[in-house]
Amino acid sequence: MTTRIPRIDAVLLDVGGTLVEEHASGTPIDALVARPLPDVVETLAALRRHHRLGAVTDTAVMDEATVRALLAPSGIAALLEVVVTSSDVGAAKPDPRGVLEACRRLGVTPHRVLLVGDRSVDRDAATNAGVAFIAVDRGLADAIARASAARSGPFRDAAAAVVASDMDAVAATQARQAQLTKPAGSLGRLEELGGVLAGITGRCPPPIPTRPVIAVFAGDHGVVTSGVTPWPQDITAAMVANFAAGGAAINALARQVGASVEVVDVGVARDLGEMEGVLHRKVRLGTDNLVTGPAMTTLDVRAALDVGASVAATLMARGHDLLVTGEMGIGNTTASAALIAAFTHTPAEAVTGRGTGIDDAMLAHKAKIVAGAVGRTQSYLDPVSVMSEVGGLEIAALTGFIVAAAAARIPVIVDGVIACAALLAAEALVPGVRHSCIAGHRSSEPGATVALTHLGLDPLLDLHMRLGEGTGACLAVPIVQAAARVLNEMATFDELETPR
Repeated sequence: MTTRIPRIDAVLLDVGGTLVEEHASGTPIDALVARPLPDVVETLAALRRHHRLGAVTDTAVMDEATVRALLAPSGIAALLEVVVTSSDVGAAKPDPRGVLEACRRLGVTPHRVLLVGDRSVDRDAATNAGVAFIAVDRGLADAIARASAARSGPFRDAAAAVVASDMDAVAATQARQAQLTKPAGSLGRLEELGGVLAGITGRCPPPIPTRPVIAVFAGDHGVVTSGVTPWPQDITAAMVANFAAGGAAINALARQVGASVEVVDVGVARDLGEMEGVLHRKVRLGTDNLVTGPAMTTLDVRAALDVGASVAATLMARGHDLLVTGEMGIGNTTASAALIAAFTHTPAEAVTGRGTGIDDAMLAHKAKIVAGAVGRTQSYLDPVSVMSEVGGLEIAALTGFIVAAAAARIPVIVDGVIACAALLAAEALVPGVRHSCIAGHRSSEPGATVALTHLGLDPLLDLHMRLGEGTGACLAVPIVQAAARVLNEMATFDELETPR
C-alpha cells in the first residue's frame, strides 16, 4: 500500500465513521467504545512514517483529553499528534476553525494538508479551510491510495490545467456574428455553436478543425455473466479487430467525414497480443461483476483515467484539433446506466435501456441489477469510488480523454450514452469541464437524455442511433467545422464593396 502522499506534510482525520465505528447520536459518554474500522491502525502507522497526523472531530460534549482516552485502547491515540474537537474551538464542521486549529498546532500550512472524512461536512470544512480532501468511501487504506494516485499522473496534470470558457472570446464571436452578411440569428444553432467553439479555444474566430480523430476505447464488463445482454463477451475482442481492419461502422463514417480512428485496448478481457492497428494500454482483463461487488479497484480507475488523458495528449501532439469519443464493450450500457443513475440521482428504471436490443424481461432484469449496484454508492463522496463500484475501464478512459482535451482547449465531441456517463464522471471530478464539450447526438438510450439534461447540453443531431463506437458524434464533425468556417470565411457588411 502506498502511504506517502506527494506534496502533503500532514494528514488530518475525522474520527467517527473514518477511524472508528460511529455511535448513534446521544449515546452517553460512558457507553462509548472506540472500535477501529478495518485496516485503520495499520494504515495510520504506515502514514506516520511520512506524514504528521491529527484528528478533527465534531462533538458537543468531549474535549481532546476525553477523545484521546476513548481512542487509547485501540492504539489510535498514540498515533495522533493533535486532536481538535468542535467543543474545543466552539464550532462544528463545515466551519473550518477546527481544521485550521489543527494546522496551527502542527505548524503546517493548509495547502500542504489533507483531510480525510466520511461526510459532506468534512469535505466542505476542507474546502473552507483551503486543505485537500479525500473520502473514506471504501475504507481508510483505499482513501490513502486514492489520495496518492490523485496527486500525480497525466489525469491529475490535465485536471489541474482546465480553465473556464473564455467569455471575452464568446462576446467577440457574438459581435462578429452580428456583422456577418446575413440576418441576425438566421444560421440558428450554428451561430450558438460558433460561440461555444470560441469559448473552448479562447479565440475569435475559433480555428477551423481540420484533423478530427475518433478514439475508440475498448473494455469488457464482468456483469455480462449476469444476463444483461444476449451478446457474448468475445464480441468485444472481435470488434476491436474489426476496428483495426477498418471494417466497422465507425470506420466507414470516419472516412466519410475525413476523420482518423485510433483504437485503444484499455480493458478487453482477452490478450490481444500485438494486434496491429491497436494501441495497447490495458489496465486489466475486464472488470469484475458489479452485481456481486465493485467492478474494479479505485487504483484501476485512476490508471484508466491516466490512459485516457495520455492518449488525448498523444493525439493532440500529432496535430489533431478535434477529438471525438468512441468506445466498445459488451455490457457497457449496464455500467453506463448505473453511473448515470448514481451521478444524477435518477431511478434505475428511468436510465436503463435496451442496449444491444434486449426484450422486456431482460430489460426489467437489467434495471434491477442497475438499481442494486447503484444502491451501494449512495454514501460515496468521491466520483472515483462511484466509478470503481459500477463503472468500466473504457468509461474511465473516456473521462480522462475528455478532461485532457479540455485542458488543452481542444473541442471534444461527445457520443452517446457511454460517453455521456463518462462526461458526468468528468464533470464530477472537474466541475465545469462540460463547457469544453459538444454533444454530438442524442442516443435513443434513455440514460443519454437524462445525462444531457443534467449537464445542460443540447445535442446537435437526433437520428435515433444507439450503436456507440463514436458513430453519432462522428456525424456531427462537419457541423462543428461548418460553425467555425462561417466565422472565419464569411464577409461582414463593412467588408462588402458598395455598388456603383
